[in-house]
Amino acid sequence: MKPSEAIKSISYLKAHASEVVRDISNNNKTMIITQNGEAKVILQDIKLYEQTLESLALLKILAVSNKNLREGKTKPIHQTFKDVRKKIQESHKQ
Repeated sequence: MKPSEAIKSISYLKAHASEVVRDISNNNKTMIITQNGEAKVILQDIKLYEQTLESLALLKILAVSNKNLREGKTKPIHQTFKDVRKKIQESHKQ
């Protein structure tokens, strides 16, 4: 659904709250709520919201990885595994 098709006023939400929540939840929708003709908030299915958060987290990881590559903050994979094994051995000694 296009965002322009999912715009409702706050008065519509007040009058149809349970119907709106049911529709959003059952159909993984997002709805824009306006107040005085201006977009104010977004109502979104929780599963869709969680997927958005996961996508943002992955994008952040990619951005940090790209930054580390540009800055030369990398090391060979065999060294990484060697460091991890060393930390595991140290934690088992404690």
